[in-house]
Amino acid sequence: MKRAHVMAILMAIVFAGIAGVAWWTTRSPAPAPARPAAPDSAQAGVRSVELYFASATGDSLVREEREVVEPATLRDRIVQLVAELDRGPRGRGVAALPAGTTVLRVYLDDSGLLTLDLTGAFRQRFSGGSSAEYLAIASLVRTIGANLPEVKHVLVCVAGRPITTLAGHLPLDQPLDVAEWP
Repeated sequence: MKRAHVMAILMAIVFAGIAGVAWWTTRSPAPAPARPAAPDSAQAGVRSVELYFASATGDSLVREEREVVEPATLRDRIVQLVAELDRGPRGRGVAALPAGTTVLRVYLDDSGLLTLDLTGAFRQRFSGGSSAEYLAIASLVRTIGANLPEVKHVLVCVAGRPITTLAGHLPLDQPLDVAEWP
């Protein structure tokens, strides 16, 4: 009798194991987690930005208004502004930033100091004298100041390091006061 009882228990275990394996292999897989939908640009907000480019004569800046999709974060807004400057004007004027200048990092502290870390292209692709240097910095600072009232000062860095100057004519080792670049 003991032997029949042990056999019944073993048979029950085997059948339970077979049923478990059958259930495991025939069940439908869990649905994949839903991927977030891409933002719908038709529903995104649009805003007007002021961009400053060098005049065709190279002696001043010219203002251009442009409609852009509203970015979500401060960093994205600054990245967008620098990208628009890099694209160049749609109307009169010429791009003042060296081609390929993009933003690496951005930090805005409570006092309004924006530390702006640009790619090496800002320094490596710069060519020109004191006027070109002034226009490149002025284009950057005036564009940021016109569109981001919370920014009071801009400290320009390149590839993670502060720079003393772009081309030897304009000191960049201290933050630039946005109010002094009207």
